[in-house]
Amino acid sequence: MVSETTDGARIPGAGEIVRMDGDGGVDGIQSRPSLRSSSHSLNGPLGSIEAGFLLRASSVPLVPPTYTVGYVYEAAMMSHSPDEGDEHPEQPQRIVAVHNALLKHGCLGAMKRLPFRRAQREAVLLVHTEQHWRMVLALKVPLTRQEIIDSKAFYEHDSLYVSPQTTESALLSCGGVIEAALSVARGDLKKTFAIVRPPGHHAEPDRPMGFCFFNNVAVAARVVQQMTPIKRILILDWWKKYILRLIQDSGNGTQRAFNDDSSVLYISLHRYEGGRFYPTGPFGSMTSCGEGRGLGYSSGTTDADYIHAFQQIVMPIATEFAPELVIISAGFDAADGDILGECCVTPAGYAHMTYMLSTLAGGKLVVALEGGYTLESLSNCALAVGRMLLGYAPPELPPLVASEVEALTVWLVAKEQSKYWKNINIKACEPKEDFEELAFPVPELLKAHRQDYMYRNFDMLEVPLMYDDVREKFSAQIMCSKDLLDNEVLVVFAHEFGNLRVEISDRLTCDIQLESSYIIDVSKQLVHWVQQEHYGLLDINLFPSLLPYPQKSSEQYAREIMAYLWDNYILLSAAKHIILIGHGPGVVGISELLEGRTAGVMRHVKLVVQVVGHTKIPLKHSLVIVPHDHAIRHEGKILKRHGRLVFAEESKPILLMLRALPLIQTHVRNVLTPMTVPE
Repeated sequence: MVSETTDGARIPGAGEIVRMDGDGGVDGIQSRPSLRSSSHSLNGPLGSIEAGFLLRASSVPLVPPTYTVGYVYEAAMMSHSPDEGDEHPEQPQRIVAVHNALLKHGCLGAMKRLPFRRAQREAVLLVHTEQHWRMVLALKVPLTRQEIIDSKAFYEHDSLYVSPQTTESALLSCGGVIEAALSVARGDLKKTFAIVRPPGHHAEPDRPMGFCFFNNVAVAARVVQQMTPIKRILILDWWKKYILRLIQDSGNGTQRAFNDDSSVLYISLHRYEGGRFYPTGPFGSMTSCGEGRGLGYSSGTTDADYIHAFQQIVMPIATEFAPELVIISAGFDAADGDILGECCVTPAGYAHMTYMLSTLAGGKLVVALEGGYTLESLSNCALAVGRMLLGYAPPELPPLVASEVEALTVWLVAKEQSKYWKNINIKACEPKEDFEELAFPVPELLKAHRQDYMYRNFDMLEVPLMYDDVREKFSAQIMCSKDLLDNEVLVVFAHEFGNLRVEISDRLTCDIQLESSYIIDVSKQLVHWVQQEHYGLLDINLFPSLLPYPQKSSEQYAREIMAYLWDNYILLSAAKHIILIGHGPGVVGISELLEGRTAGVMRHVKLVVQVVGHTKIPLKHSLVIVPHDHAIRHEGKILKRHGRLVFAEESKPILLMLRALPLIQTHVRNVLTPMTVPE
């Protein structure tokens, strides 16, 4: 009996003979009743082998080999080579070393070799300009010896060497990465390794440079988006010396290709050194976060430094982005022993980074070879990555602690990237210094100062907080007048810290010039007025203490403390007239109180005032004061539920309270002293 697979291949039944070709492949199937009489039979795990035939036991089905991992390799890419006698780090033997290492350790036997073709013009133009395309194609025109000598200085300026075979190699290199990416994107394979050269990540849309002619991964990503349903793609470039001055980009060409595109997230771990390291300039600095729709999407010499960056920056951002495909621009310049990278990342370090990335996108992962210029370290690291693609467990690492400089860099990057990615935990990235036990957080200093200031100038006291979790977050931040429980008029004022204006001498080290730094606290004018009017005051600073464990949202913190104070102090007071005032972030606290204690607020509160900056205007308030240039004025979406909306002649939120104070005073007086109606 002979059956067929879904692709038409015939599977032999029991008792049929399978002829094996020289490479172990199935050559043909023929019927044969018995092999017992043959003197050339050998017993094996699958049955009997006799005279070149394999007799399949009925208990062992023969199925065509299946692969989940593939690779791209073509020796013709070695034809791009420097002049005889010239030594260059981007040498043809690079791909041979990687191929042989994978072959020697049995990796290639478990991978499917993918056929591919040269990159086509239509694909390349998805990233590069027409002029760029023609420039690379023109290189295949044979040059005289003198022309080669004359042009060498021109190409060396962009860190390139060329030969008549450069065009062919560049087209094959780009085409190989395209095929590797498409094989995964179409679901033919789960993972692929493109063993290609010349590399591509430095090639810009209109300019070859840095050993690179076509930007292989950028072109492949665009082709995948054009030809498959996959749209969200993460490109991770770990090419050179971690993130000495940032984690944002400097596979410079790849960054420029996607700088305004939010569908491709590009993250690069590279050497920056204030813009002095190749390719030099500010592009790829800590603040290079993309442009337009791509804003926030264009994103340590040791294992410890790289792993720290991965755990704190790369993986949180990648998880939030949720890619459908991951492409690694695998430059092994940072490998221990590389002649250009001057770094110490081990094969185990690369294995762990690959393993972490393989957890994304349902395991759809493409690795494209970029740099790495010492053959031994290159082949060892590429082998480690190849083993991860095949499903091996990553090797054990010793205890790791990131260096002080790199921990600081990751922290600075976290502060910048947290503007765009919610998963970034700045507190977790804060460098741990030797004198941490001696340090005192600035917010705690400000709380202590304000507590002392309110006591000395306004005779106000700290409100006791009974529950441990509330006290832990808001200790010394809730102040009140001595007559809190006795005064018939109670003003509840919710706010955060004033604006801290700090002048720094160095952006990278954040050294503060103390003589030029100060805090602006506009709340003291309101507190002074409340005291003059002999009202009771409950002053609430809603900035929670920073805790070592994962924090709740500001809304959750505000809801908890406002409900606690309402239930345990405000409702228990003798106040007959309660005024709620929210300023800046304190608006959230008042809004949360209105939502959580609606019935009580409606019975007891006489007036609600919200002094809002440029943020969203809350609903259900008596008086809302906003800057004159607030967006709602132009959008025309003013609702009755906003209450009375007043546009103050002030655009700076920090000064808005000063401008609004006379209006607040008038409204409070009108509420507390209603006009008498004549008979």
